[in-house]
Amino acid sequence: MENIRYYMQRHLQENRTLYAFVCVLFLMGVIFGAIIVNSLSLNQKQDLYTYLSRFFIQASEGGFASKSDMLFQSFGHYLKYMGLMWLLGLSVIGLPVILIMLFLKGVVMGFTVGFLVNQMGWYGFLLSFVSVLPQNVLLIPAFIIVSVAAIAFSIKMIRQLAFKHHHVPFFPQLIRYTVLVAGVGVMVFLASSLEAFFTPALMEQVIKWSIH
Repeated sequence: MENIRYYMQRHLQENRTLYAFVCVLFLMGVIFGAIIVNSLSLNQKQDLYTYLSRFFIQASEGGFASKSDMLFQSFGHYLKYMGLMWLLGLSVIGLPVILIMLFLKGVVMGFTVGFLVNQMGWYGFLLSFVSVLPQNVLLIPAFIIVSVAAIAFSIKMIRQLAFKHHHVPFFPQLIRYTVLVAGVGVMVFLASSLEAFFTPALMEQVIKWSIH
């Protein structure tokens, strides 16, 4: 336990600048996603809202998938996303792709919240609050940690290739990197559990309230 705490403290100290940069990048993605909503044409907004209304009617009638299915689907999706980031961290050319993935994650979140608020006002804000916030309290820090770990590992590889006289054993670094990403997987599982068991119940209540 002490070793894990020491490693986490060391990881945070060594990558403070990266964490600041990644957080700003994610926030920029959220803002950009919210701005995109205003650039949609009226027809595009109406089409999206029609699709959304159908989903709301289904949800209010208990049209969500079973909780266990939702858990496995969401956890599998997030694991693939994290696994891709981990893999990109092992390659020299993966660095920009990791940054793009994180930025797009922010864009999707910003667009979702922005669209709901733009179309439904306070109901949209409340709906986005109960549907987006619970799992993302854990997911956002998880993806930021994995992004920073992947970027940091990729930078170390670039340095080793560029400055071969500063050789550091590769395998221990890979083990630490992999253990950190696997540890974050626990956060992702908890987030998926919230998304499957907690979020749908909240959404159903808000949707029923907004319809009536």
